[in-house]
Amino acid sequence: MIPDTLTPANDSDGISDGLREHLLVVNEGSENGGVGDHVKIRIRNLTNQILRGISVDIPKGKIVGIIGPSGGGKSTTLRALNRLWEPPAGSVFLDGQDIVNLDVLGLRRKVGMLFQIPVLFEGTVADNIRYGPQLRGKKLSDDEVHKLLSLADLDSSFFSKIGSELSVGQAQRVALARTLANAPEVLLLDEPTSALDPISTENIEDVLVRLKTRWGLTIVMVSHSIKQIQRIADIVCLLVNGEIVEILPPNKLSEAKHPMALKFLELSS
Repeated sequence: MIPDTLTPANDSDGISDGLREHLLVVNEGSENGGVGDHVKIRIRNLTNQILRGISVDIPKGKIVGIIGPSGGGKSTTLRALNRLWEPPAGSVFLDGQDIVNLDVLGLRRKVGMLFQIPVLFEGTVADNIRYGPQLRGKKLSDDEVHKLLSLADLDSSFFSKIGSELSVGQAQRVALARTLANAPEVLLLDEPTSALDPISTENIEDVLVRLKTRWGLTIVMVSHSIKQIQRIADIVCLLVNGEIVEILPPNKLSEAKHPMALKFLELSS
């Protein structure tokens, strides 16, 4: 059963109406029909040289973890969801719409992605956060930038800092704030904490859980850390050799039955 969409706990953060509208509103229907109210992304028979016909529904407002051995197609799956590689027509749907029929830049604003190693643009932290909206002719106010910093667990002192002054963990949170400035409906995370120390990792995890519970964002996260996925995910997909072999709640991973999944879980525990 797909769980219910979560709603924000409060709306007293001071974010502008336009930004709030995008962060809070999750479409409850599908223009094309045929998709349940709780499904944000539907994947059907996604296939390429690595993937062997993946099919899965990603529910709205939940954290979905993807784990499995290296080379199994985890990052490839993630990149298909915002067309960093072009999926076949009829295989990936966002709110019931085939993503290959959507404007790719508009899609990537809705489906933002955070990579393993953060890359910041030249200029200040504020310049980085304003970058996406500025491409659409909107300049975020100082207050909006501060609120986005706060969402990414950074205080206002980072506003005027330069990227080279930041630790990797701080840069990753700036990259997250920059992604959130585009008001995404989905966050794709490809090993976002693998280069971070335990404290920075905990900070990022706390931010992700808060974004889910307060804003109802849908999050799809690839990680090699089973413990991390168990800490924050609502649903776990085990991807082995290009196939999803198990879909389980995080507290039921020990009940996986596929032999390769069991071996991976045993070696990773």
